[in-house]
Amino acid sequence: MNNQELKGKWNQIKGKVKQQYGELTDDDLTYVEGKFDEMLGRIQEKTGKTREDIEREFKKL
Repeated sequence: MNNQELKGKWNQIKGKVKQQYGELTDDDLTYVEGKFDEMLGRIQEKTGKTREDIEREFKKL
């Protein structure tokens, strides 16, 4: 899964979350997106894997 595909899936998820929880703002969801990037970075740091490898693993989940 490349970066564009991840962003597309994230946009779909954001839309669904906004529908379900209308009180959440774009800022709230941007914060969560940043935390996801932080999580990927931590996985990279701890495993030594590339971001692409981690994204491939996520795609299999």
